[in-house]
Amino acid sequence: MRIARRKSAFFFLALGVCLAGLALAVGSGWIILNWRHDIQVVLGILFFLVIAAGLILNTSFLVREIRRNEQHDSFINAVTHELKTPIASIRLYLQTLERRDVDEVQRREFYRLMLEDADRLLGTVEQVLKAGEARHKRERRRTDLDFGNVVQECVEIARKRYNLKPEALRYEAVYNGNHPRMKGDPEELQTAVSNVLDNAVKYSNNGVDVSVRLDTPDEKHIVLSVQDHGMGIPATELKRVFRRFYRVQARALGGAKGTGLGLFIVRSIAQKHGGRVFAESEGEGRGTTIVMELPRSLA
Repeated sequence: MRIARRKSAFFFLALGVCLAGLALAVGSGWIILNWRHDIQVVLGILFFLVIAAGLILNTSFLVREIRRNEQHDSFINAVTHELKTPIASIRLYLQTLERRDVDEVQRREFYRLMLEDADRLLGTVEQVLKAGEARHKRERRRTDLDFGNVVQECVEIARKRYNLKPEALRYEAVYNGNHPRMKGDPEELQTAVSNVLDNAVKYSNNGVDVSVRLDTPDEKHIVLSVQDHGMGIPATELKRVFRRFYRVQARALGGAKGTGLGLFIVRSIAQKHGGRVFAESEGEGRGTTIVMELPRSLA
């Protein structure tokens, strides 16, 4: 079905290009045949420009829709996999517990695995819901908080979630005399930091090696940098990875799964707090650094 849809889209795209070429030929012929008649030439040029502009807009819109449909298909496939896999795993463990007598040790292990699958399932659902919330610019109540505490808590959660040692996920705070206090929503900021950490761990190569640095370079900004030594991002993809549903090409991902919503949520939360986020990478296989810059509130 996807192949048929792509063929249909390419057909209409080719049709648009042919019509643009035909309009160019007709317009040029009209001008050549009537070059001695000033009014007809002017009207012909204006008519030609209007048609050409319409065809260009139509073609660009069609190309954008093709890309958007492909991203939607990729998102649906990814979410379907992320939902189906833990459900199938939980169902298998429950069937085993129902049909077979297992000892207490194995039973506890099944319970632990089912809880992990349930957490994975809940995480996927929450990410989709948060992506929907991120599209709306609704202001939530903000409080004065210590962003350093938020980052420290997220680092500890990531270490426990992925069973990482402190040297695999390192945290460094450099305040330079400026305490990282800011006004914001603790829950949203925790979601943003957790998504950045999850990406750094998920897209690491052999062995996790992630460094987290929180810095206050001046009186107005707080800068969080999360650097991994994993798969990296091609230069042409550095800005696109923050788009909704967008995922780097499969060859660069190395088979890692995802919904394409994590960095979109991070960017939306950063912008709602008056900040920004960007990615740095020297290319595939050279790791990635995600930098989130937020406004600091003065005491």
